[in-house]
Amino acid sequence: MNTFIESNKGKHFTLSDRISIEAGIEKGWSFKKIADELGKSPSSVSREVRRHLIFSPHYYDDRSRRKSECIYFSSCSKQGVCGNLSCSSLCSKCRSRKCASFCPSFTTAKCELLKKPPYVCNACPKLRRCSHDFFFYRAKHSHDTSLELRSSSRSGINLSPEELDQLDRLVSPLIKKGQPLSHIFLSHMEDIPCCQRTLYSYMDKQYLSVINLDLPRKVRYKKRKKKQLDTPVPGYRKNRTYRDLLDFLASSHDSSIVELDVVEGAGGKSGPVLLTLFFRNCSLMLLFLLPGDRRKYVQDVFDLLLSELGPQTYSQLFPIILTDNGSSFLDPSLFEMPHRQDVLTKVFYCDPMSSWQKGRLEKNHEFIRYILPKGTSFDSLTEQKVNLMMNHINSTARASLNGCTPFQLALLLLDAKLMSLMDLRSVPADQIHLKPDLIK
Repeated sequence: MNTFIESNKGKHFTLSDRISIEAGIEKGWSFKKIADELGKSPSSVSREVRRHLIFSPHYYDDRSRRKSECIYFSSCSKQGVCGNLSCSSLCSKCRSRKCASFCPSFTTAKCELLKKPPYVCNACPKLRRCSHDFFFYRAKHSHDTSLELRSSSRSGINLSPEELDQLDRLVSPLIKKGQPLSHIFLSHMEDIPCCQRTLYSYMDKQYLSVINLDLPRKVRYKKRKKKQLDTPVPGYRKNRTYRDLLDFLASSHDSSIVELDVVEGAGGKSGPVLLTLFFRNCSLMLLFLLPGDRRKYVQDVFDLLLSELGPQTYSQLFPIILTDNGSSFLDPSLFEMPHRQDVLTKVFYCDPMSSWQKGRLEKNHEFIRYILPKGTSFDSLTEQKVNLMMNHINSTARASLNGCTPFQLALLLLDAKLMSLMDLRSVPADQIHLKPDLIK
C-alpha cells in the first residue's frame, strides 16, 4: 500500500479515481478510507467533492413548483403570497407549499448534514422524504468540469492588457527595423516579461502589431541528404579535405577556424561580390567588396591583410581556413604562402555539395540577405556602405554567444590591428538596423 501511495501522490484525479470516490460515498465510506484506497490524502478527496458539487433544487413530482424548506418557515406570518387573497391561513401552514414559488423572501434552508462530510446527498437515507435542496457528487460531471478548467486556465496569455501594450511598443518598432528577435530579447531581457519562444508565439497568434511576415526568416529547414559516395580527390584538395581537417583538429591544440566564402549579387560572378571571412571563435564576420569573383581579387585581399598585419599576426588570426570549392579558392598558396614565404596558415576544403560543413558562415549570410535580399544588384555598393553593414551585423547580439555581440568577443579574442584595419565599430543595441534602407 505504501508503494502505491507514494507513486500516486501529487497526481491529478483520473476518471477512474472519481468513479471510486462516488462509489465510496454511496457505500458510506469516510474520506480517509476512500483516500487510502486511491493513494491520496483525505484533504484532496474532500476538496475534490466540495469543488464539484451538483446543485439540484427540490421540486414536486410534476417539477412545477419548488418544495424546498425556507429559513423563515418557523417565524413566517405572511398570507396570500400565491395570489389567493381570500385565504385566511398562514402560507407556512399551507399543504401545497406554493409559497416557495411565489414569495420574494423565500431563502432555501440548507440541510445540517451537508455542513459536514461527505457534504453531498448521495447516500443519505432521508433523501426521498427530505424537504431541502439536494447536492450530489457525480464522477463524470466532475471529470468533465476539471478538464475544461485545466484547458481554459492554460489558454490566452499571461500578461495584462497594459503589459502587452508596453511589450508591443518595445518589440514591434525594433522588428520593423530588421532586428532579429534573438537580438531584441538579449538586448532588452530585463524589460521583456516572457521568454524568446513566447515572443514568437505572440507574433504567431497576432497579439502584437507585427506579424510573421515582418520577421527576416521563419522557415523549416529541409532534411539533409544522405552522404554521397566518395569521389576522386583533385590535386588542390590533397591532404586538405574535410576529413583531413577533422584529423588535424584531433591532433592539434589550435582549433581556431576562419570560414571563407563569396556572396553574389544580381550580376553573378561577373558583377561585384562580397568576400566573407567568419571567425568561429567569436562569430565576427568581415566583408570585402570585390569587383568580381576572381582569384586575383581574392589574392589582393589576403596580400593586403598580410602587409598590414604582418606575418606573425596574420598567422595567429588565420591558423586554419575552411572554404568551399569555388573557382576563386582553388589555389591554396593564395592563403598558405602569400608572396611565396613560409607557410603561415593551413587551408582545407569542404566536400562537394556539403556547405553545411561551414554552416555557421552560411547561417551568418542571412544577416547580409536581410539588407541585400537575393536578386539585389551590388553595383551601387561602396566600401563605406559595406563597412556600415558589417558593423551593424557584428553588433547584433547572439543567443549562441550568451547574449554578447561578435564585436564584444572580438575585442577579447582578436588582435587590435585587425579591428583598426577593418574600421570595426560597435553600434548601440536599439540602433541596429538590418533592412535594405540601411544603405540607401
